[in-house]
Amino acid sequence: MRDQRQFYINGTWCDPVEGQDLEVIDPSTEDPCAVISLGGTADVDKAVASAKAALPGWMHSDPAERLALVERILTEYKARAEDMAQAISLEMGAPIDMARSSQVTSGTWHINNFITAFAHIRFDEPLRDDTPEDRIIREAVGVCALITPWNWPMNQVSLKVIPALLAGCTMVLKPSEIAPLSGMVWAEILHAAGTPKGVFNLVNGDGAGVGTQLSGHRDVDMVSFTGSTRAGIAISKNAADTLKRVHLELGGKGANLIFADADEKAVKRGAVHCFSNSGQSCNAPTRMLVQREIYDSAIETAREVAEGTAVGPASASGRHIGPVVSQAQYDKIQGLIEVGIKEGARLVAGGLGRPEGVNRGFFVRPTVFADVTNDMTIAREEIFGPVLSIIPFETEDEAVRIANDTVYGLTNYVQSQDGARRNRLARQLRAGMIEMNGRSRSAGSPFGGMKQSGNGREGGVWGIEDFLEVKAVAGWDSTAG
Repeated sequence: MRDQRQFYINGTWCDPVEGQDLEVIDPSTEDPCAVISLGGTADVDKAVASAKAALPGWMHSDPAERLALVERILTEYKARAEDMAQAISLEMGAPIDMARSSQVTSGTWHINNFITAFAHIRFDEPLRDDTPEDRIIREAVGVCALITPWNWPMNQVSLKVIPALLAGCTMVLKPSEIAPLSGMVWAEILHAAGTPKGVFNLVNGDGAGVGTQLSGHRDVDMVSFTGSTRAGIAISKNAADTLKRVHLELGGKGANLIFADADEKAVKRGAVHCFSNSGQSCNAPTRMLVQREIYDSAIETAREVAEGTAVGPASASGRHIGPVVSQAQYDKIQGLIEVGIKEGARLVAGGLGRPEGVNRGFFVRPTVFADVTNDMTIAREEIFGPVLSIIPFETEDEAVRIANDTVYGLTNYVQSQDGARRNRLARQLRAGMIEMNGRSRSAGSPFGGMKQSGNGREGGVWGIEDFLEVKAVAGWDSTAG
C-alpha cells in the first residue's frame, strides 16, 4: 500500500503538522491502496503563507517566463503519462485504457490550449488609441485556493493550475481526498519542471476541513471550486466574509433533445455519452428528451446500448466502464434508482444491485428508465452514475420548456437536421454550453454553466481572464516605457 502522507509546500515535500491518516480505497476491489494525510489548520496556514510570500515575485514576473514554465510542465506531463494513468485508474476506477486515452489526455489538451490562448492576453495596453495617458493593466488576482473533484482529476487540475500560473497567481491545490494520488503525481511534475518555490503548493484534506479553511482564509484572494452544487453554496457562504472572488463549476442535469429528424446514431450516441466514465461527468446528457414519433424506437436503442455496455475492473484492458468511485456514491445511485422505480418510471434496463457475477467493488448496472416525467426525482437530481432517463415530448416548445425546467444549466444537447431549429434552440436553452449533432466544442472554447451549475468560465482565454484583475490607470507616461 502506498504511503503518501506528505504535502508539497514551498517547493519541498514535508510531513503534516496536524495530519490525520486516511485510507484511499480502490473502488474496483474495495481494498485500501494508499494512505494519505488530511491536513489541519496549521498545514493550511503554512501553505497559504508560502503562496503569499511567493506572490510579489511571480505576479510581476515576465509573462514569457510563466509561459516557458508551462511549456516545461507540458513536457514533464507527457513523460509521466503512464504514471498518471495508473494513479487515476487506481484511485477513481477509470478503466486503464480510458485513463490513458481520455483522462490523462484531457490534461494535455488543456495545457496546449492555454499555451495557444496566452498569446491573446494583453497584460498592459492603452484604453484607446486616443487616450495615451489611460492604461489598462491586467494582473494576478493573488493567492488562489484550487479545490478539485475526483471524477476527472487532471481535467480539472489543469483547468485551474495552468491558467493561474499564466496569470501570475500563486496557489494551494486541494485535490479530492477520495482520489488524491494523481494530484501528487501532478505536484511531482511541477517540481521537476522547475516551478519556483511557493508558487504551487498542495495540501490534502476533506471539504469540511482543509476545504473550509482555504475558502475562508483571510490571505486567500480567490477560490476556484469544482464539485457539487451543495458544496459550492457552502464555499460561497464561507468565502463571503472575506469578499474573495469565487469561481464555481458545479453540477448538471443535461437535457439531450432528440427530434424525429435526428440522424440515426443520435440515440446511441447520447446513451453512450451518458454511461461514459460510469456516468460520473457533470455534463453527461442524463435526460434524453425524445420526440413522440421516434420515442419507442429510441427506448429500444437505449436498452440495447445499456445491455451492451460491459462493466469491469479498472485494471482490465477493454472498452468497458469501471466502478463508481466510492461506497457513498454507490449507495446514493442505488437509492435514486429505487426512488425512480417507486415513483413510477418504467425500468427498461439495468436496475438495482451489481451486474451479474459481480459481488465486490462499487459496480453499477447501466440503467435506463422510460416514461419519466420531469417532476420525478431522477429527472431533478444529479445522480452521477450510469442512469439515463427518457422523457417524451410532442413539440419544440414543449422540449424547450422541459429542458429549461431545472435548477441546473451546464450543458444541453440538440439532435436535428434542421439548421434553423438548432440555431433557435441554441438561443432558447438556458445552459452555458450547447452541443449539437454530436459536435464537440473546439479547442479554446469556454467551459461553464449558469443557474446552479455555477459561474465563471474555464478554458481558453476566458479561463486565464478569470484569474486576472483589471486595473485602470490615469496619468500614464507613454514615453517612459
